[in-house]
Order: sequence, then C-alpha cells, then structure tokens
Amino acid sequence: MEGKRPPLERVRNIGIIAHIDAGKTTCTERILYYTGRTHRIGNVDDGNTVTDWMEQERERGITITAAAISAEWNEHLINLIDTPGHIDFTAEVQRSLRVLDGGVVVFDAVQGVEPQSETVWRQADVYAVPRLCFINKMDRVGADFMRAVDMIRDRLGANPVVLQVPVGSENDFLGVVDLIEMQMITWVDQLGARREYQDIPVEMQEEAEFARENLIEQVAEHDDELLQLFSEEKAPTKEQLRAAVRRVTIANFVSPVYCGTALKNKGIQPVLDGVIDFLPSPLDVPAVVGSHPGNGEVFEREADDRGPLSALVFKIVSDPYVGRLAYFRVYSGMIEAGAKVQNTSKGRRERIGRVIRMYADRREEVERVTAGDIAATLGLKNTFTGETLSDANQPIVLENIDFPDPVISVAVEPKTTGDQDKLGVALQKLAEEDPTFRVRSDEDTGQTIISGMGELHLEVIVDRMMREFRVQANIGRPRVAYHESIRKAVDKVEYRHVKQSGGRGQFAHVVLKMEPGKPGSGITFATKIVGGVIPKEFIRPVEQGVRSAADSGVLAGYPVTDVAITLYDGSFHEVDSSEIAFQIAGSMAFRQGVSKARPVLLEPIMKVEVVVPEDYMGDILGELSSRRASIGGMEPRPGGTQSIDAVVPLADMFGYATALRSRTQGRGVFSMEFAEYRRVPDSVAEVVVKGST
Repeated sequence: MEGKRPPLERVRNIGIIAHIDAGKTTCTERILYYTGRTHRIGNVDDGNTVTDWMEQERERGITITAAAISAEWNEHLINLIDTPGHIDFTAEVQRSLRVLDGGVVVFDAVQGVEPQSETVWRQADVYAVPRLCFINKMDRVGADFMRAVDMIRDRLGANPVVLQVPVGSENDFLGVVDLIEMQMITWVDQLGARREYQDIPVEMQEEAEFARENLIEQVAEHDDELLQLFSEEKAPTKEQLRAAVRRVTIANFVSPVYCGTALKNKGIQPVLDGVIDFLPSPLDVPAVVGSHPGNGEVFEREADDRGPLSALVFKIVSDPYVGRLAYFRVYSGMIEAGAKVQNTSKGRRERIGRVIRMYADRREEVERVTAGDIAATLGLKNTFTGETLSDANQPIVLENIDFPDPVISVAVEPKTTGDQDKLGVALQKLAEEDPTFRVRSDEDTGQTIISGMGELHLEVIVDRMMREFRVQANIGRPRVAYHESIRKAVDKVEYRHVKQSGGRGQFAHVVLKMEPGKPGSGITFATKIVGGVIPKEFIRPVEQGVRSAADSGVLAGYPVTDVAITLYDGSFHEVDSSEIAFQIAGSMAFRQGVSKARPVLLEPIMKVEVVVPEDYMGDILGELSSRRASIGGMEPRPGGTQSIDAVVPLADMFGYATALRSRTQGRGVFSMEFAEYRRVPDSVAEVVVKGST
C-alpha cells in the first residue's frame, strides 16, 4: 500500500475507547490479526500484545499511551488508535478523539456501562464522534446483552440500535444473528479467522424478526428515505437498510450495537465490516475550522490533497532509540519528507524529517501522507501537542486541545549529582509528551515538584524516568494539589508602585475590583479603563502581574483560581511609568485584594465507584464515611455484588486500594475520576495550612 493509499472515501480514522478492563487492547490485537498485520494473536495476560509495547503496560496489563496503527480491511485503510481506559490517562483519550472521525466503544457484557465508559462517551460527545458499540465478554458468567444495551440507553442518554442478537450466552455463546443479512454467523476454527453463515435456528426466528422490525423502526425515526418505505409498508432491501444505518450513524442519531467475545475470537470481523459500512471517511465529516494567526479570521478547510497544508500534532513521544516522534493528523494538503512547514501556533518554521506510518512500535517509512491521514514524523524540534502545522503562505491555526489541571503532586530528588542533570532532561521530555504532567521547582525548599492526574499517572512517570532515562531518584509522599480562592467581592483594591532612587523612577497606579468567579473559570481579567487614565500598552503588563501573583496564594502558597478581576481606574507618569512598574502594581494589588476577600482553600473532589460483594457492604460504607465520603447511590450488579457511587476528597483516598483489598479479601474493585474543586471544611483547612507553612 506504500505510496498508493486508497481514495479518501476508503480511509477510516477510528479509535477503540472504553472503561478500563472492558477488553479494548484484546479487541485491537484481534483486529490486527484479522487484517493480516500480525501472524499471531497477542494476549494482555501473557504480556505479548502489539499496542501495549511499553514495559509498564505489559506489567500492569493496562494501556497507558494511545498507540496509532495502520491496517487494511476489504480494500480500506484503517488508522486505528487504541486508547487507555484508566482515567489518569484521560489526556490520551481526549487528544485521540480530537483527531478521530469515528470510534468503537467496548463494553463489558457483565458490567455494562461503567463510570469511565460514561467519561469517554461524554468526551466523544464533545467532539461529536460517531461511534459503534461492541458488547464484549459475552462468554463470561453473568453476561447479559440486553441489560448492557438498556444501560447504554439509560446511563449514556444514547440511542443504541441493535444490529446483532447473540446466539446463546456465557459458556454456551455460539455466535450472532446478523439482523441486516438475517443469517446466523458462527466461528468454527480456534482463532476465529473463518466465519460461517447459516440459516437462523428455528427457535430464534421469531426473536430475530422482531429485533429486525425494531431496528427498521428506530432508524426510520431519523431517516426520511427509510420512513417513506416504512409508511408504505414496504420492506427495505439489505442495501437500503445498510445505507440508512450509515446515514443516521454519521449524523450521530444512533449507535449500532454488535456483540462477541474478543478473547475467544468471536465477533470481531463484523465490527470491522461495521467500521467500513457505518463510520465516516474523512470526506463525511465536516470541514475542519481554523483561524488566521494574524487577524483571527475564521475559515474552513476541506479534506483535499491539493489544498494548502493544515495538520494538527496530537501527541509527542520521546523514543529512546529514534528521538522525538510527533504524531499528526493531516486535515488538508499533504506532508512530505524533507518539506518545510510553518508551526502557526508558535510562528516558527519547521523542517519535516522522515515521515512514518506507525504500526504500534514498528515503523514503515513513506514519502508523503495526504489529507485525512494519520502518521508520525521525526525531526520537529519546537512543536508540541495541540499545535498546528500549516502552509507558510496560507497559514491557519486549528483549535487547540484543552487539558485538565493536575490534582496530585510529589517531590522528586536526584540520588547523586550525576542524576541531577539527567533528571532535568528526563522530566522535560516526559512533560513534552504529556500535557497533563507538570514540573516546577519549589522556591522555598528548592525541590523539584511533579504533578499529574492521579497516583497511577505519577507512578508510571517515575517508572519511565528510572527505566528509559536511567535516572535514580528519591520520591516523596503524594500531595494533593489544593487551590485557593475568595469568598467575597472587594469593590476597590488600590495599589501605587512608586520608587525614587536617583535617576529615572518607577510609577504605576492601579485600581481593581475583585469578585468570586464561576467554578472552573480560573482567573478572568477584564478592563474598563476610560479616557486613557492608563495607556493601552500598560494594561497587558497589569494582567501579567495579576496572573503571575495568582500562581501562589496568600493562605498556603497554592495557586489562586476562580477569581474575576476588573481593572477600572489608575494613573501613570509620562516619564517614570513602565511595563515592569505596572506588572509589579498588578501583582501587589492582586495579593492585597485576595487577603481582603476572605481567602479560602479548595480541594479536588473525586467521583468514586466501588463494586463489592454484598456481604461486605456495611464494612465498606463505614470505611468510606471515615474518608469524608458522601454516598450518592447504590445498585445491585450481577454475581451478588453491589455498586456504590460516592464523592470523596482526594486527600482522603490515599491508600484506599490497599484498605479495600484487605477488607474484601481482594474481591472489591474501585475506580476514581476527578469531579470538581470544592471548599475545604475549616477544621481540615487549618491542618493543611499548618502543614504547608
């Protein structure tokens, strides 16, 4: 396929997304095997999968980085991204969804919709990504296909359309009935490579016909052509039904549902057919929207090889052997090896080195990639995640990707002076790769502080630092990333910065208003200066001063957030005023204002789901209450277990995994994701402030 990529309508950019442990990587391995990309099937439990190629992934049996792979199926090119399910790696899912045209969402047939399934589904909603559902693990005890479909409808607010019904379940799961073809599919050989089509068993005929009528009705609700046939009481042909399902899926009205068991190699090829039949090609999705870097004018770019280049870099990987790999999606035009391009996000020229089509951790070099394609390149020095590459003569900036702020941090100290320099280089490279990982130096202690999305996230970073970059370091205890905010508005905060010390003086005078902002709004800055009492060129320095002062608050030095600032008065001096003077004035006024506005400490609150056998319920509820949890609800799950939903402060969740294991003899599981920042109770705040000062 080198150099002869199929036409754009035969390209699919899809992601496999799901809750942790629903079987995404196992599905991906099967897809690679059936598309002829591998000659044996890898297994997560054996640690020999293709996409989970990092040592940390194989040891933990989870996916950490989104691996991009190209494969072929029925004369189509599929660019496939296997994303992580663990919420600590949410940035990986988010940036993958930004560049995908469609998704396959994997659900566990026993558990149905789990909390992180909800998170990834909502993220896909944000980017309006059409998706198919694959209900996996139909061979497990407690598997219930229709219950999982109902949960997709009720919990996700989605519109699942069943295209297959299972034949048998648990140990007796044989295959599926295809409701478009109206035939039964079974897999006879061990590896599931050959599927056999047979007549529907007599005892299932009625159920299949009823399910097909349901399918036609559901699709007709959103498709005029099918509705016409339906109202004339004409049965649609297979081709008409397939075309209608494609239209309503691409328009995001419905999500087709498939079922199978990836581990037992049943049900994967129909999903691949579904990707080609029902998910969009780059031509089916709306043109990408961007703006001119100079004047901000908004315009669109169609997916056209002959158009000017526009591409989005969605991932940076520091490979110890080949250097810095940048993954990108081309929206229009083409990227050729050796070409010069413009990084419009930074206004710098870059030279494209080798262009590589990725196959998990193996690579194929290609001369060029064109509109609608996903590939990687070596040699970009100054380009990072979320930045745009474009034609220098026709520049465009594509919408950047916003990432959540880290909620947990640890101190890192190199063991020897030799490790000191290596530590800096390693952390810088890891921060380039991962936008939710931050590094800073603590001014008071001189320690290096690293921050991330959760304990597992930081554990993996530290592990990579030691293995890939060979840095030996001591790691402190995890600490919560608290924030500070204000409780009341202050209408007038006035600060004069005046310095006379021989020669030219410094003068700046600002008057601010300060109010509590909306949760999650950060620091907002507005100006209502009239009559030029502060010249235009000094307003930006005031904002810079405010923002730099917000990095460390007045209570315990944590960042200040959710504050709305308005600069509405002040004065300047013809000679003595300067940008630096106004920056200092903005900074000092902000600190004074926060002190007057009844500062308060905020802490990250986590959404937690715990699944435990019923016998342990009382014990676990007591344990959660002791951790300041508020219980939201409980619902029975298959196999005599109960699911508990709660919100708990992150500060009280350290060590919970061990406590849960010991109280349930290893049978309890939990998942946790960031929900919001909330005010810390005064008694707890006192302890936190004392500890940090």
